Amino acid sequence: MPLEMNREVFITCAVTGSGGTQDRSPHVPRSPEQIAQSAIEAAKAGAAIVHCHVRDPETGAPARDKALYREVTERIRDSEVDVILNLTAGMGGDLVFGRPDVPLPLQPGTDMISAEERVAHIAECRPEICTLDCGTMNFAEADYVMTNTPGMLRAMGSMMTELGVKPEIEAFDTGHLWLAKALVEEGVLTSPALVQLCMGVPWGAPDDLNTFLAMVNNVPKDWTWSTFSLGRHQMPFVAASVLAGGNVRVGLEDNLWLGKGILATNAQLVERARGIIEGMGAQVVGPEAVRQRLGLEKRAPLS
Repeated sequence: MPLEMNREVFITCAVTGSGGTQDRSPHVPRSPEQIAQSAIEAAKAGAAIVHCHVRDPETGAPARDKALYREVTERIRDSEVDVILNLTAGMGGDLVFGRPDVPLPLQPGTDMISAEERVAHIAECRPEICTLDCGTMNFAEADYVMTNTPGMLRAMGSMMTELGVKPEIEAFDTGHLWLAKALVEEGVLTSPALVQLCMGVPWGAPDDLNTFLAMVNNVPKDWTWSTFSLGRHQMPFVAASVLAGGNVRVGLEDNLWLGKGILATNAQLVERARGIIEGMGAQVVGPEAVRQRLGLEKRAPLS
């Protein structure tokens, strides 16, 4: 693979995620106000896109409440800071099985809803981008399966396309890219597509460079792609992605630490990524340049 370094790089900040990190750092935002404020600070630090989940404001547990998404959306759009909003559509496909000798009935934590329900907050808030997890996989915990069947993805992808929201294909392995290309060929998703390469998430693609380059080589040349990895590998993958021709994602969804023993904020992680990118001789581009590249339409504040 020839070296095709990206000279104009956009940064996505994944602000809070849905993992159990809410009690591991005081900087992980919980309430809509905290999530929006952290997103705005990340944008000021150089993020062109903010990727947002919502949480129960009291417990910090992941939530699917449309009112919480609407408040986050309103707060970000009502601010004086321009940033592209990317809302998750990943929740609602969780299966938790019992122990191996008695796998059924499904256990607490199972959260399976319809395609329409999974996209309901997208239809209401109309972000410029939303995520589409393009495959099913064992996901970290012993008996938890992240479930995204081809039928579910076709239904969700069609709804997103009809809404005029750009799906960001979340690819956790090469087979997910294979399916994404089929969805584009079928006309469910439009081309050129937008892809996030998710590296090092158990039990998807490991974050070694050989696997990473295999993922990159499976992305069509005219698609736009970005990469992230977890924990201490977050910043090395900033450099790797730029060198391989991609864009970057950082943020507290994927990594809580700025350095050994130093808990990070989202803005600090964006600033660190920006320093790496600019130190490599590339330019960090803003939201308007990304809109032009991806064919996005800036949304007005919700009425």
